[in-house]
Amino acid sequence: MPLTSIITVNFHQTAVTIALLESIGKSYHAADVEVILVDNGAGQDQADVFKPYFENLQYIRSPENLGFAGGNNLGIKQAKGDYILLLNNDTEIPAGCLETMQAELDDNKKIGLLSPLLLYFDQKDLVQYAGFTPLNYITGRNEIIGAFEQDRSQFNESYATGFCHGAAVMCRRADLSKAGLMDENYFLYYEELDWCEKFKRIGQEIWFTGKTRVYHKESVSVGKGSPLKVYFNTRNRMLFIRKNTGFITTLLFSLYFTLIACPKAIFGYLLQKQNNLAKAVLKGLWWNFTHAKDSKNLGWAITH
Repeated sequence: MPLTSIITVNFHQTAVTIALLESIGKSYHAADVEVILVDNGAGQDQADVFKPYFENLQYIRSPENLGFAGGNNLGIKQAKGDYILLLNNDTEIPAGCLETMQAELDDNKKIGLLSPLLLYFDQKDLVQYAGFTPLNYITGRNEIIGAFEQDRSQFNESYATGFCHGAAVMCRRADLSKAGLMDENYFLYYEELDWCEKFKRIGQEIWFTGKTRVYHKESVSVGKGSPLKVYFNTRNRMLFIRKNTGFITTLLFSLYFTLIACPKAIFGYLLQKQNNLAKAVLKGLWWNFTHAKDSKNLGWAITH
C-alpha cells in the first residue's frame, strides 16, 4: 500500500488520542502508515506517552494552541505520504478504511478531497455525515446529508458533495501541493469548507464515500451553546463568504447576516437569558467589520 500520512491534532485529550492510535495499530503497519501527532498547546513534551501505541509515530509539540487549521498545517508540512488523511483525534477507524479511500481517489482523478461516512461512536448505526448539500452563499447555510438517520446501507456509494467533513478527509499530496494549506485565520470552524473552495479553484471536486466509515466520538446531544463556539461560528461564517465570493454576493450576505440572522440569534439568546452567547454573536460580527481587508491566502507550497 502506498504510504499514507495520518495527521491528528491533540488538545489535552491524551486518553482519546491513545484510543485512536490503538485503532490505527490494529489494522495498519508502520511500513504503510505514518502518524503525525500534533500536540497543540502542550505544556510539556509527551512523546514518550504516545509513541508506544504506534511504531511509525512522529510527535510534534506546539506550546501554542494553533487551532484546528494551524495544528493540521504543522503536521502536513512534515508529511511524507502520497496520501494525506486528516483525522480527528476523537475518531476510530476500521480495517480497510485507508485502502478504500485510496481506491476511490485512484479511480477518479477529479476527486480532490474525500470524506467517508461518519457514524457516532456510541451509536454505531446512527449517521452523523453522509455529505453536504450545496451552500446558499446569500445565507451561508446548507444541510448535512443523512444526519441522525439510521444507517441501513442507504449511503453505501460515492458521490460528489458540497463539502468534506473535517473529522476525516483524505487527499493526494500532489493535489494538496497545488491547492495549499488551510487558512489559519479561521482557527476553529469553517476551515475545512474554505479548504474545499481552494481545491475547487484548482479544478478538483469534493466527494463523499459510504464504502467505508469512521466512528466519531462527538456526542449526539452535544450542546450548541458555548461562547467560544458561537463566536467562531458567527465570525467565520461571514469570513468564509467574504473570502470566497464576489462583491455582490458578499454585500447581499452581509445585509442578510447583519440585519436578519444575527439579530434573530441575539434576540433568541436574550430570551433564554444567555447573555454571554448574545455577546459572542456581537463579538463575532464586529470582528469582521474591524478586519475589513480580506484575509490572505495562507496556502503555502508544500516542498518535497
